[in-house]
Amino acid sequence: MSRLFSPLALGSLELRNRIIIAPMCQYSADEGSATDWHLMHLGNLALSGASLLVLEATAVSPEGRITAGDLGLYNEDNAAALARVLQAVRKVSPIRLAIQLAHAGRKGSARVPWEGGAQVAPDQPGGWKTVSSSALPFHPGDDPPASLNRHAMHLVLEHFATAARRAALIGVEGIEIHAAHGYLLHQFLSPLANQRQDDHGGSLGNRMRFPLAVFDAVRQAFPAERPVWMRLSATDWVPGGWDIEEAVQFSKALRERGCAAIHVSSGGLSPLQSINAVPGYQVPFAKRIRDAVGVPVIAVGLITTAGQAEAILENGEADAIALARAVLYDPRWPWHAAAELGATVWAPPQYLRSQPGEYRKLFDPYAPR
Repeated sequence: MSRLFSPLALGSLELRNRIIIAPMCQYSADEGSATDWHLMHLGNLALSGASLLVLEATAVSPEGRITAGDLGLYNEDNAAALARVLQAVRKVSPIRLAIQLAHAGRKGSARVPWEGGAQVAPDQPGGWKTVSSSALPFHPGDDPPASLNRHAMHLVLEHFATAARRAALIGVEGIEIHAAHGYLLHQFLSPLANQRQDDHGGSLGNRMRFPLAVFDAVRQAFPAERPVWMRLSATDWVPGGWDIEEAVQFSKALRERGCAAIHVSSGGLSPLQSINAVPGYQVPFAKRIRDAVGVPVIAVGLITTAGQAEAILENGEADAIALARAVLYDPRWPWHAAAELGATVWAPPQYLRSQPGEYRKLFDPYAPR
């Protein structure tokens, strides 16, 4: 039996296979609210045969967005717009739906990638003052962020908790907290971005304090029977920065708080990073955390073929595989993987005639979750 197409539980969330669609920003929201683009995009991915679809980084406050086009869950209009999209997806697919809650910190107030991605100054249209653990800009020429004081940190905690409650009300089945790729929680974790002199800076224990408080706030606000997990960068890829051994210690602290999984990525904290991005380049980090921590681990990053994904799972390097660019390029990647590995995968009955009769046995019948 294919390991990739075997079931997996993230806490109480039962997954039909181990293919997860990773969160991918679309930069196409209207004041934080999902649009028809999201309806089309998520509906398309929901027909892929993957078991879990994690919605893109969703800001917990307006200033927590990466760009003005980011999805948000910071007001009731945002919640209503996203509920419309999720209700439509559920009518056509049994895929499980989770959301990634995020705060961009100093990497916010940026232009969308197809416009270059540079920071928009706070005095320019579409720009705002960013915040971070310390008043250190991401790029040397950027407007420096404001260092969060205790009151502002408490507000961020409240924003995460409020977004988690909104996510629960619209039926989201799991929450991934974004502590990777150089965004706010990663900015607290890394000594390259966090140069505070209080009890949230300096030692590893101090630097972990605020990200762990965010996890606790979300975990408390979200229904206990639904899982919460964390995405982290295993290393900054910069000497003297956050590294895999610190990531292991952070993951252990998350496990003690009831974290359902660790989604292991890397980088994004510093423009000085040096990455040799070969196929599966982040998988060794996933294995290190899996071996040391003992919670389900999701591997991601240049995993593009069914054989590669199957081998990662068979070798005990991860428990699930997250796809991003690969599934944008080929939204039927799980179908093709099932054909290659001799497994079965869900597909809508309207599409069954896309395969010759002998291949239709690869498709599960339409069934409720």
